[in-house]
Amino acid sequence: MATIEAYETVGGRRYRVRYRRPDRKQTDKRGFRTKRDAEAFAATVEVSKLRGEFIDATEARALIGPLGDAWLARQTHLKPSSLRPVESAWRTHVRPVWGNIAVADIRKTAVQQWVSDLTKGDITAVPARKPKSATLVIRAYGILAAILDDAVSDRRTLSNPARGVSLPRKVRKAHVYLSHEQVHELAATSKYPTLILLLAYCGLRWGEATALRVKHLDMLRRRLLVEENAVQVGSVIEVGTPKSHKKRSVPFPKFLLADIAKQCEGKEREDLVFPGEDGKYLRLARVHEDNMSWFAGAVKRSGVPRITPHDLRHTAASFSVSAGANVKAVQRMLGHSSAAMTLDVYADLFDEDLDGISDALDHAVSAASVGRMWARP
Repeated sequence: MATIEAYETVGGRRYRVRYRRPDRKQTDKRGFRTKRDAEAFAATVEVSKLRGEFIDATEARALIGPLGDAWLARQTHLKPSSLRPVESAWRTHVRPVWGNIAVADIRKTAVQQWVSDLTKGDITAVPARKPKSATLVIRAYGILAAILDDAVSDRRTLSNPARGVSLPRKVRKAHVYLSHEQVHELAATSKYPTLILLLAYCGLRWGEATALRVKHLDMLRRRLLVEENAVQVGSVIEVGTPKSHKKRSVPFPKFLLADIAKQCEGKEREDLVFPGEDGKYLRLARVHEDNMSWFAGAVKRSGVPRITPHDLRHTAASFSVSAGANVKAVQRMLGHSSAAMTLDVYADLFDEDLDGISDALDHAVSAASVGRMWARP
């Protein structure tokens, strides 16, 4: 139980409350002008401990900056390519605003205003602040919310004031699907034609394709073993497991057999199938106008719609669906974590299935004897 002690100050008698926190460590709070105030505080402490709602005032004064730095250091489960944008959002958009604010001082309305300001921007500010994309706003908000979730777990605050905030809605970019003719025209004008065809017909991610080694090819079964991913993070190539952390076997069409075999001529098992000019991992092919890479040049010369190497993965999905592959097969080929994710990403490719459902139902009703009940006299 809490104890109350009186002590003398220049301004007169004051009271101190000594009590134990839930971790059994003793602490105190002083400065109460009357004994009644001290008793009221002591009572609230005991009740909050019984309810599991006790918050140490000292812990509640912890600043978001140090807590966020510690949170970021704990994100060891993220791949380098995923950690980089998180670190950038923390450094650029979260820490400058919230770093010097205590956990106890954060209010839901302030978080909502911050989210709104990021979304709308401010062209009158000096320097002007451009509106941020929904993806960036949600990422920055998620960092702050995650830090405050940890603060709740550590009993620095009773609830997370960031939860329940209205966020901008992400609009999925329309997929660009190339035809077979366009893919082959793009490959024909490219510096790496076999790589283009592999991306468009096998659906590998860029890092998965550039990390392929000769030992990963099964030419008899026409399979590619995807077990490495070479992702460019800034100027560094980070090599790790595929995005889903799972190896997978991906088939490739027979017409690619000779081209892939030629790509492997004179190479050892550990050699890269698609190395760069320096013999190391091929760097990401940028598509910006001010950076006319070999891929951007091929896109321009071939006359196909403006695409990125990743868009060829969407084309591979469309080819597979058009060929009659079911969603589970497409999921395995693309390395998605679930068939539900594949359906969510490529729902537009299955629109014709909706017509098939209505046609099948119509045929079933017409063939059934009850169908005559709906016939007009």
